[in-house]
Amino acid sequence: MRRVKEIGLLFVMLNGFIAMAQENEALDKRALKEANNYVYEGNENLAEDNYVEAEAEYRKAISTRPNDATARYNLGNAYYEKENLPEAFGRYKQAGETATERPDKHKAYHNMGNVFMKNKEYEKAVEAYKNALRNDPTDEETRYNYALAKELLKKEQEENKNDEQNEDQNQDQQNQDQQNQDQNQDKEDKDGDQENKDDQNENDQEGDKDKDKQGENQDDKGDQEDKKDKDDQNKGGDQPKDEQKKPKPRPGQLSPQQVKNLLEAMSNEEKKVQDKINAKKVKGIPVKTDKDW
Repeated sequence: MRRVKEIGLLFVMLNGFIAMAQENEALDKRALKEANNYVYEGNENLAEDNYVEAEAEYRKAISTRPNDATARYNLGNAYYEKENLPEAFGRYKQAGETATERPDKHKAYHNMGNVFMKNKEYEKAVEAYKNALRNDPTDEETRYNYALAKELLKKEQEENKNDEQNEDQNQDQQNQDQQNQDQNQDKEDKDGDQENKDDQNENDQEGDKDKDKQGENQDDKGDQEDKKDKDDQNKGGDQPKDEQKKPKPRPGQLSPQQVKNLLEAMSNEEKKVQDKINAKKVKGIPVKTDKDW
């Protein structure tokens, strides 16, 4: 009896799950239909270049069915048409992640590649087209874009390599120029030092010459003075040196010899006079005699 009740309970639960699934399926169908209507309206507005209305309709579709890859993909197309590449890439990326069917993934990755090509990001474009071909290897447009992206990437790499080589060469040339400039500067400094040294030596030599010249002039002056002294001595003729030292008498003045002679004459005359006086005194002196006691 208990077993029958358990089986009945399981049957009721199973019917409930079935009914819930059927209800969810019905809701999903209504949501899908509603979302498809929004997408359709969005496509109509996009065809008429009415981007604002198209964006609004696509956003309604995404809100109605969050996992709908089609609405995100079409919204990405609207942004791509307006050259809003960052927003376009974001929507394509969401579409590729939410898509459950390979054709939907293929379209999302293909358009991601187109965004990278617009931005000249060729390496990323190659990877995006490669992912698109994984989901649809038969798409010729994707294959063409993939080959073009590879070719542009190769060209870019070669240009970058050449640029790097040119940059290295320019850097080497700059280094060589700098080295030459440093060497020239060192040479100029050395030449300047040598020139200063030569100037100093020249100045020293000129100073020595000046000193020698000054010494020669001094010697010449001394020689001239000695010569002058000799000339002065020679002007005295053969006179004795003692007489040369004697001062010459001035006009109207007695010479020392004349003075000496005059003094001697006066002294002789005075002596004669004194002798006469002394003679007279001798005659007048009485002769002493002995006293009589």
